[in-house]
Amino acid sequence: MTPGSKLRRRPDVGAGEWPERIPPLLQRVYAARGAATIEQAQPRLAQLLAPELLGGLDAATALIADAIARDRHIVVVGDFDCDGATACAVGVRGLRMLGARRVSHAVPNRIVHGYGLSPALVGELAALQPDLVITVDHGIACHPGIAAAKSRGWQVLVTDHHLPGETLPPADAIVNPNLRGDAFPSKVMAGVGVIFYVLMALRRRLRESGAVTGTGPDLATLLDLVAVGTVADLVPLDTNNRALVAAGLRRLRAGQGCAGLRALIEVAQRDPARLTAADIGYAIGPRINAAGRLEDMALGIECLLTDDLDQARGMAATLDAINGERRTRQQQMTDEAAVAVARVALADGAVPVSLCLFDAEWHPGVVGLVASKIKERVHRPVVAFAPAEPGSAMLRGSARSIPGFHIRDAIADVDSRHPGLIERFGGHAMAAGLSLRADALPAFEAAFRARAEAVLTPELLEVDVLSDGALAPAEFTRASAEALRDGGPWGQGFPEPQFDGEFDVLQWRVIAERHLKLELGHAGRRLNAIEFGGWAGAPPAGRVRIAYRLEPDDYRGGDAVQLVVTYRESA
Repeated sequence: MTPGSKLRRRPDVGAGEWPERIPPLLQRVYAARGAATIEQAQPRLAQLLAPELLGGLDAATALIADAIARDRHIVVVGDFDCDGATACAVGVRGLRMLGARRVSHAVPNRIVHGYGLSPALVGELAALQPDLVITVDHGIACHPGIAAAKSRGWQVLVTDHHLPGETLPPADAIVNPNLRGDAFPSKVMAGVGVIFYVLMALRRRLRESGAVTGTGPDLATLLDLVAVGTVADLVPLDTNNRALVAAGLRRLRAGQGCAGLRALIEVAQRDPARLTAADIGYAIGPRINAAGRLEDMALGIECLLTDDLDQARGMAATLDAINGERRTRQQQMTDEAAVAVARVALADGAVPVSLCLFDAEWHPGVVGLVASKIKERVHRPVVAFAPAEPGSAMLRGSARSIPGFHIRDAIADVDSRHPGLIERFGGHAMAAGLSLRADALPAFEAAFRARAEAVLTPELLEVDVLSDGALAPAEFTRASAEALRDGGPWGQGFPEPQFDGEFDVLQWRVIAERHLKLELGHAGRRLNAIEFGGWAGAPPAGRVRIAYRLEPDDYRGGDAVQLVVTYRESA
């Protein structure tokens, strides 16, 4: 439980217009998230925002259509996270479906090339002799790399979702819903969603020109990849994103996903028929991400591009092994970071308003996960740094934030007040990345903390644990748990349902040294529960107030359910 946590219930906003098949419990949960109709709660593909609303598509599709017509070489350049990998796979697969015969792909190596389309990566791409370079999930901050590509005579199309800086790169076309003045209603698409929209608009252009016949290829077959990239990038699941993710999940549950995703689901030991957005976030996405964090994301992209299931299984096994190494390294670094946080605690034991953490032995591919873990523990903006490579004087940092503190804008403010302090930066409201010289770290830490102190109020530094209220005794059923599980997709901006209540602790034990396994009494029945990371060295009180998720207990089977405890205090 994060210090300063406060449990409160969401307001009861009443029911809306619902079909009979939606149980009252789910109606209540949907209404609390602002959904008053089934169309808002469970959007379908027919409700997707029209591609023509997204700026830049005319210029972008004209570039690609011309390249296809002239049989030019198109190189799709991905990024080294799950969103970038899935976006690259969607781009390559979609372009081939739409008639492009010469399509290659590339991805930067985190250690060798740095982020995005860098001059170093452009130098290597020269051997491929591209005519058109398409960036996916990056590019809006890659001014030097795009300039280098243009100097070689290549055309460049940027597809991205990150926030732009004061100036735009010298690309031939840019598609990004966050460009100033862009009227696209959803500003929170992931990079994989942006390239999917480009492909939908391209199909329409080719259809109108007669380059494709009939309705054209079924781009919905790419939605399994769109769903994985969207969930893994932790973008808010607004109505448009939920429509994309829900459609992708339906394909995965039906066993219609690409070979690579089917192999990753298999190696993660998940049941595809019951796959949820949480499974993507905790099991599938991390295995793809691990390649870019510790090795080379090229392996992750190849896994998503192959149509050979046996080959995909071999690559998924390798990704699983890399992910195991990532978990070990992440735990070690997080433990070291926790010690560092304790050292900087204030006289009264409180944590400073922001944290900058650094260790010369940390791996740059894992600092984002460390920042995220520490942010969850202390509810403060956290920036974790590591050497760009062993012994380097350049640091790479990854920042994670809390609601109310736009971390990309905070870093931009530091950059404007202290020109030259930061080498480069980019990101979103809740996550950002940056690089700076090691000798600049103390100055950055001071400037960043000053910004945090100016913005963050005591109220913002408190954690609100939001509950959907109490469950009635008759609602502790498998049917309720399955309705909640299948009522998603749940995620950022459309949070998974959780409830609260008072329970007697009938039995408890520690498992795997960190987790609490509980047997709870409530309204005359005994309920199994687990609190991951709940063991802090002291036994739980005999009666507790908890927040929890209600889940089917597939391990015990039958009608069994389990409470997953997310918050606990003495009653």
